[in-house]
Amino acid sequence: MTTKEKIIFATKNTGKIKEINEIMADSPYEVISMEDAGIHVTIIEDGTSFEENAIIKAKKVSEVAHCIVLADDSGLEVDYMDKKPGIYSARFGGEDTPYAIKNKMIIDHLENVSEALRTARFVCVIAAVFPDGDIRTSRGTIEGRIIEEERGQNGFGYDPIFYVPEYNCTTAEMDRALKNRISHRGKALRSMKEQLEERKS
Repeated sequence: MTTKEKIIFATKNTGKIKEINEIMADSPYEVISMEDAGIHVTIIEDGTSFEENAIIKAKKVSEVAHCIVLADDSGLEVDYMDKKPGIYSARFGGEDTPYAIKNKMIIDHLENVSEALRTARFVCVIAAVFPDGDIRTSRGTIEGRIIEEERGQNGFGYDPIFYVPEYNCTTAEMDRALKNRISHRGKALRSMKEQLEERKS
């Protein structure tokens, strides 16, 4: 059995690592978390875009790692809220505020707003920092709209209020295979996988 090359992903989120490895299953890489790699660094996300924050995270971890480092920055853009919470999605309403409350805050903000104006998208940018200093990024999005109450148990974060019309369900109601195929993170990761393969060839 061929040993896969390890890549560190700048996250401590085990659910995210599992999702990433499902998408990367047919690649020559195994993605591990910062904790699995024994890396404990403080990362200050002070960028002004998803791209800047993803690069900041990957570069910080790459300072102490000796392999390829990936990082992502993702969030929800609600058009009626001037694309907020955007890059502040994780900190919206307070960093430790449960997502059930964050979701309720967004639903309340859109109270009495027509369906046509409830458009939103998930955005994910993945940055890769290579040992030679090369930096690559990829971006993925999924379009949808905000519904009026939470639906579904399969997702996390804002998934229960993000409805995708062509599939007639929220991203929290999708099975993992479908979500991995059409999600913002899935799209960004597959694009990054192509860039990793380009570098390797």
